Amino acid sequence: MKLIVGLGNPGAQYEQTRHNAGFMAIDAFAEKHNATFRLEPKLKGMLASVTLNGNKAFLLKPMTFMNLSGESVKAVKDYYKISVEDILIISDDLDSHNGRVRLRAEGSAGGHNGHKNIIAHLGTEEYKRIKIGIGRSEVIPVIDWVLQRFNSEELAEMNLALDKASHAIEDFIMGIPFNKISSLYSSK
Repeated sequence: MKLIVGLGNPGAQYEQTRHNAGFMAIDAFAEKHNATFRLEPKLKGMLASVTLNGNKAFLLKPMTFMNLSGESVKAVKDYYKISVEDILIISDDLDSHNGRVRLRAEGSAGGHNGHKNIIAHLGTEEYKRIKIGIGRSEVIPVIDWVLQRFNSEELAEMNLALDKASHAIEDFIMGIPFNKISSLYSSK
């Protein structure tokens, strides 16, 4: 059993914003596999499930807002008895160019509040990640930048990244070794 988590903020005002790259990725994957999310209040998130060639996975969009994502991740992990090795978190990445995809088997929060909260709740940094670059502005403050929507050129780059992330998610669910997935889908 795998758990794939897309990070973002709930609500229409945050749709298609840079900070919601994780939500965008998991929504694109769910749509591709005809998975439907349902609200699970006790688990503090929207949950869907997929099965690929007999390999089952849950898809999660925490509804706690980004900075409290770990509450929902831990609730689902504990409820379904999913091991940390079988968790994949998808998030935005300020430190990479827009649309760049980076896969990591572990690591620090790197200043990302969603990851900080997940690390605090799981008690480890050793979970797998797909980080999708959203770039950084030299003139717009970070808090404003991450809550802006993509322009059309950025969205075109993002759609390519979402497709790449979707393939990586499929391979993760199928049990392909993560180092191989990383070498296939991390942007050069």
